[in-house]
Amino acid sequence: MSRLRDLRKERGFTQVKMQMLTGIDQSDYSKLETGKRNFTFEQCRRIALALNTSMDYLTGLTDEKKAYPKSKAYRNVE
Repeated sequence: MSRLRDLRKERGFTQVKMQMLTGIDQSDYSKLETGKRNFTFEQCRRIALALNTSMDYLTGLTDEKKAYPKSKAYRNVE
């Protein structure tokens, strides 16, 4: 989970800022960063959006930090 912490710090965000951006309680977010808790799909999605990265990067499936282009359907939902 160091990717999560490192990326958050690269963006200049605190855990409290991540709480505001994702709706995930700061104490729960801290547990995600330290590996004491696993992501739910929805938490991973929210964090990826807040940090402008992909869920694949957060879960270690790729080393590419850059977010994927959003689909047209998703842009209409936001």
